[in-house]
Amino acid sequence: MIKETPFIQKHLALGAKMAPFAGYTMPISYTGINDEHNAVRSNAGVFDVSHMGEFIIKGNGVLELIQSTTTNDASKLKKGEAQYSCFTNPDGGIIDDLIVYCIEENAVYMMVVNASNIEKDFAWLEQNNTYNTTLQNISEKTCLLAVQGPNATKILQPLTDIDIMNLKYYTFVKGNFAGVDNVLISATGYTGSGGVEIYFEDKENHADKIWDAIFAAGESHGIKPIGLGARDTLRLEMGYCLYGNDIDDTTTPLEAGLGWITKLNKNEDFTAKNILTEQKKEGIKRKLVGFEMIERGIPRSHYNIKDKEGNIIGHVTSGTQAPSLNKAIGLGYVNINHAALDSEIFIDIRNNPVKARVVKFPFR
Repeated sequence: MIKETPFIQKHLALGAKMAPFAGYTMPISYTGINDEHNAVRSNAGVFDVSHMGEFIIKGNGVLELIQSTTTNDASKLKKGEAQYSCFTNPDGGIIDDLIVYCIEENAVYMMVVNASNIEKDFAWLEQNNTYNTTLQNISEKTCLLAVQGPNATKILQPLTDIDIMNLKYYTFVKGNFAGVDNVLISATGYTGSGGVEIYFEDKENHADKIWDAIFAAGESHGIKPIGLGARDTLRLEMGYCLYGNDIDDTTTPLEAGLGWITKLNKNEDFTAKNILTEQKKEGIKRKLVGFEMIERGIPRSHYNIKDKEGNIIGHVTSGTQAPSLNKAIGLGYVNINHAALDSEIFIDIRNNPVKARVVKFPFR
């Protein structure tokens, strides 16, 4: 059964184009992807991302469980800090990418996972919970609004006594927001344009209260509702991975350019640490790269990538016409000998090889 977030009536009232996504009916766009994309880059926009998954992990062996299942080093987290990480399967593939929040050091943590992987991820934690740690899946009762853009915190600041304008990247605070207590405000996001993500429990009409307060505060500033279409183009311009497209159970974090969240030197073992250590030693055979089109054409997921002789050297995982950049860009895996910056590659678009070149992130 397709689920709905508590904001469904808000989206419908605003005329959003709705579509199924990760088991939910979600807004894809309101006024158009390009318009919404540019609103976030230049000002501020509000995303309903309440479909995302949230787990509370606490009690016995909490840090040991997190350390044994994630690639990053959660022991470095202090209260009020967050960390990007991932789960790996026994072959070194990525079960999911996620964020770990330290609510209380060595006592209470929250994990935020992708909507399509909630059940899989929670089962993975349960399977590996040999520490009698308490696990709670609070996804169904948790609302999440991402307010993103260079003016986001300025617009939101009057709604709280917490200093959110000076929140450091990947830190968070909890307190009263728009008259609602126990709201978690995190300096994170998936757009590369700054802003915050706001977590709160779906009860006592809190969803409507916070949504209305945000749009009332932002009305004179031109704040806009933003759909998942613009969320995708915004993240792609930054080179951020999307699970199921750019990373999955068959891609390792080293191949995906996520070596920086793969702490092979941390004291604790984690799933497939030995495989990833060996892969780093031997060197990866393929790599996720960013590329921009030199010739006209828009790359799409699953298109083949070829060398100048016409040999298949990889495949596209994500692609679009970038609204901020006025050019076509994409991500894809290529053989390592074609992964160097400025390498010339060809995207097979309708059996026609279209020239592109490898570039670094973020796209410019």
